Amino acid sequence: MPVRVLFFGVLQEITGIRSEEIEIAPGATLGGLFERYAERFETLRESRSSILLARNREFAKADTELEDNDEVAFLPPVSGGSDPAQGEAPREPFGGTEIREEAGHLFALTRQAIESARLAREMQRPEDGAVIVFEGVVRNNTKGRRTQYLEYECYEPMALAGMAAIGREIAAQYAVGRVAMVHRLGRLEIGEASVAIVVSAPHRKPAFDAALEGINRLKREVPIWKKEYFEDGALWVDGEWDDRLLAGQRE
Repeated sequence: MPVRVLFFGVLQEITGIRSEEIEIAPGATLGGLFERYAERFETLRESRSSILLARNREFAKADTELEDNDEVAFLPPVSGGSDPAQGEAPREPFGGTEIREEAGHLFALTRQAIESARLAREMQRPEDGAVIVFEGVVRNNTKGRRTQYLEYECYEPMALAGMAAIGREIAAQYAVGRVAMVHRLGRLEIGEASVAIVVSAPHRKPAFDAALEGINRLKREVPIWKKEYFEDGALWVDGEWDDRLLAGQRE
């Protein structure tokens, strides 16, 4: 039976494969399919402990049995770096795909410059006394090595859904009004914003706390990868998955 297999980030470079359709036997599992590729690419096996598996855009365990026309993704650690919710049609004010919630939350992926000031105005309510804006920007060096530019890629449907899930959880956990998360993809130059987190709230402390929680979780839970370009080469930025995600695949 056919399945579609996707590789991202450094795994795409290891295998030379971004996407391919292959035939598998009935009863095949995610773990068995990974082993099939590991026999061809030994480096995959060496990295297995840090690679997450996904089936049909959701994290899944190695013993998950595959079905006809499944979409499988092998996900390297995210860098310490789509389908809309509830059947809504995609809208593109940010040049990408977004999810807008009834409560006013916004989650988006874009290949255009992030308009943080516009986001802040959109998130602010009359009853809010604080609007916190966090921007992650491209710096010109890493450990003294001169950076020329960055490129971001992601598993777009899964990344957008993950951002929305984090945002909803933060909005429920903290005394805040609205949450927005926008991440940029593609090539970014020095000084450009790669991600923006905006939180509105009646008071400043929960807004600060929620914004910090949002960026920390996004960096460890959402399948987005960063490649850094230097004068003498390029590399995928090492990161790590949240320990809870790794533990969940071992259970």
